[in-house]
Amino acid sequence: MEDADLNLLASKLEQLLRRLEQLRAENRLLQANEQAWRKERAQLIEKNELARLKVESMISRLKALEQD
Repeated sequence: MEDADLNLLASKLEQLLRRLEQLRAENRLLQANEQAWRKERAQLIEKNELARLKVESMISRLKALEQD
């Protein structure tokens, strides 16, 4: 290979390595974001379940009051 070909190949390899590191950093960020969203989702599901249980309890009490 000629020096120009080697230099071009080395340049492209450096570009690929830089792109690889960018993609790895982006992937880490996306994974962190996904973990945060999953945690928030789990918290919202739990809050929703608690609210549902409270509403059901209120409905039961209202029905009991109607029967008395």
